[in-house]
Amino acid sequence: MISHKLSVAPMLDWTDRHCRYFYRLMSANTVLYTEMVTTGAIIYGKWDYLKFNQEEQPVVLQLGGSDVAAMVECAKKAEQYGYDEININVGCPSDRVQNGRFGACLMVEPELVAQCVNQMQAAVKIPVTVKSRIGIDDCDSYQFLHDFIRIVGEAGCQHFIVHARKAWLSGLSPKQNREIPPLDYDRVYQIKQDFSDYQISINGGIKTYAESLEHLKHIDGVMIGREVYSNPYMLAKADQNIWQADKPIISRREVVEQMVEYIDRHIAEGGKVGHVARHMLGLCNGLPGAKQFRRYLSENMGKVEATGQLLLDAFALVGDAAPTTVAQDT
Repeated sequence: MISHKLSVAPMLDWTDRHCRYFYRLMSANTVLYTEMVTTGAIIYGKWDYLKFNQEEQPVVLQLGGSDVAAMVECAKKAEQYGYDEININVGCPSDRVQNGRFGACLMVEPELVAQCVNQMQAAVKIPVTVKSRIGIDDCDSYQFLHDFIRIVGEAGCQHFIVHARKAWLSGLSPKQNREIPPLDYDRVYQIKQDFSDYQISINGGIKTYAESLEHLKHIDGVMIGREVYSNPYMLAKADQNIWQADKPIISRREVVEQMVEYIDRHIAEGGKVGHVARHMLGLCNGLPGAKQFRRYLSENMGKVEATGQLLLDAFALVGDAAPTTVAQDT
C-alpha cells in the first residue's frame, strides 16, 4: 500500500493529468488524485477518461457512482490502466452529484457503499478507499459517522479520507460547504482511535506543513486541496517536510523549464498551451512579479500560436527574484 502521509485532493475541473504532471515534478511522494470521474462518463463516454501520464504515479482514480455493476466494471478498467488505488466519492454535496445518487448523499446508505467496496475489492487487487464527510444535514452525530465507518470497513475498506466538516445537501453551494460548516478535527481523531487498524486521513482547511505535521500525530494522512492549487510551489518541499527526504529542492526555474518541454509535447499531440498553463498561474505567488506572471499567462495562453516558450517569457517577468527554496512552514 502506498503511503498517504500527504495527498492532493481530487478537485473537479482542476486535478486533470496536466495538473498532476506539474505537481509530480515538485514532489515524488505526494499521492495525487484524479478529479472525480463518474461511471457513466467512463462507460458511456470514452475509456480515454482513464488515461494518465505514468510519471504521475502514485495516482488514485476517484470514482463517482453507486451502481454496483458499473463501479466494478470501472474498477477493473482502472486497474488495467495502472492506477494505484480507486477512491469512492462519498463527500461531494453538489445537486448534480446528488441527482446521480452518489457523493455525500451516500453517507445515509452505508450498506450500498459497503456493497460497492466489497464487490470492487473482490474484482481488483488494488485498494478501494472511501472519501466522506463527518456527516450530512441532521445526520451529524459521532455515532452516525462511527456506524458508517464500521459498516463500510467491514466490507473491506481499509483507508478512509474524512473531510472534517459535515455537508448540507440543500441550502449551501459546494463552495459554501467547503467553508461554512465548522471543522471538527477531533471527531476524525476519535475515529482513528476507535478504528486503529484502518488508515485514516484528514481533509479540510489545512494550509501548511506545520498544521499537517500536527495532524499526523493523531492520524495517518493529510489531504490538502485548494491551498496547493493556489500555491503549487509549496509541493517543492513536501518530500523534505513530510517524509524527511534528503534531496535538493527543485527550483521554480527548473519546474518552468520541464513544463516547457511537456507543453510542447502536448501541442505536438494536438493539445493547447492553455490546457496546461492554466494550472500554473500560482507558481510564483508571493514573489515580486507574480501578478505580471499570472497576467501574462492569462492573456496569452489562449493564442493559437502560443508554445511552451510562453512560460519562459512569463517567468522572465519574475526573473532571478525567484528563490530556489520555500519557507519551512508552507
